[in-house]
Amino acid sequence: MMPDLQPYLAETPIINFRHPAITAVATDLMQNYPDDIARTKAAFEFVRDKISHSFDINAETVTCIASDVLEAGHGICYAKSHLLAAILRAMGIPAGIGYQRQIFIGEGAESKMCLHALNAAYIAPVNRFIRFDARGNKPGVNAQFSLEKEQLAFPLNEQIGEKDYPEIYVEPLPTIIYSLKNSKNCTVLRGCLPEDIV
Repeated sequence: MMPDLQPYLAETPIINFRHPAITAVATDLMQNYPDDIARTKAAFEFVRDKISHSFDINAETVTCIASDVLEAGHGICYAKSHLLAAILRAMGIPAGIGYQRQIFIGEGAESKMCLHALNAAYIAPVNRFIRFDARGNKPGVNAQFSLEKEQLAFPLNEQIGEKDYPEIYVEPLPTIIYSLKNSKNCTVLRGCLPEDIV
């Protein structure tokens, strides 16, 4: 059964794809790549490679809204997923957000469970949603775009409680937005990452 794709094309306060900076990126991709597969891959690689992960670069500011992520040039996985969804929707490609529950290694090697965000897009030529993870590659992380086999940022270990959620959300979870918008800096954010889907 064909899913209702219209919600995955909608603009929201967080996925604000009509912002001029986002439409400029989308227009450039549409002019330079011939079809939805190539455009989706290019958008994924743009966010993965051109937008830094805030924790990787020790950024202090916290980004949330898609256009703010693009302007700042960084965001954590949640924020990067907002931007990628916005760029894809701006190109008319239905896109949403997915989540996993994973171990997060904090400061001083402290670890806890938290949610990790990724994206999914409905690719018309293959008639299904494809998931990909634009978190940002680094040693030990090699996320790629693939129509055949998912290659996300992190392997999951279900024996320690890590979990993959199959749902594709139209909008970010309220707990995600709350954490991003109420953390005055990334140091605070590290300590209040949502632990699970509520």
